[in-house]
Amino acid sequence: MAMGSLSEEDDFNPEINTTPLVDVMLVLLIIFIITIPVMNHAVKLDLPRAASQPNDVKPETISLSIDAEGTVFWNGDAINEADLAARIADAAKTEPQPELHLHAARTTQYEKVAQVMSAAQAGGLTKMGFVTETPK
Repeated sequence: MAMGSLSEEDDFNPEINTTPLVDVMLVLLIIFIITIPVMNHAVKLDLPRAASQPNDVKPETISLSIDAEGTVFWNGDAINEADLAARIADAAKTEPQPELHLHAARTTQYEKVAQVMSAAQAGGLTKMGFVTETPK
C-alpha cells in the first residue's frame, strides 16, 4: 500500500511542455496572416493636385528698451509715458498682433519695468518677451 510516500521510484519530469506555447504561436501567426492584407488594402484614386504656398504672416517685432535712468525707447526712439500708451494701443489693433521684446539695463529699477509691462497689458498686447544678454 503506497500512501503518498516519497521514494526514489517517483517519476519527476523536469522538461517544460512546449505544446501550448506552439499552439499559441500558430494561432497568432494565422491571425497576422489574415489581418495584414486587410490593413494594407487601399483604394487607388486619381486625386486632383493643387500647388499653393502657405500664407504665414510673421508678426512684427517691437523692441522696447529701458535704460538705467528709466528712459523708454520704442525701436530706438526715446518716448514718454503718454506716447508709449498711444503706440501700444495702436500696435494692439494690428493683425497679427506684434511681439513686444523688452530690453532692460541691469541697473534699471524694477518699478519702471513693471510700469511698462502694465502699460502693455492695459493697451492690449498679449505677446511679450524679455531679452537678456549671454555672459561673455
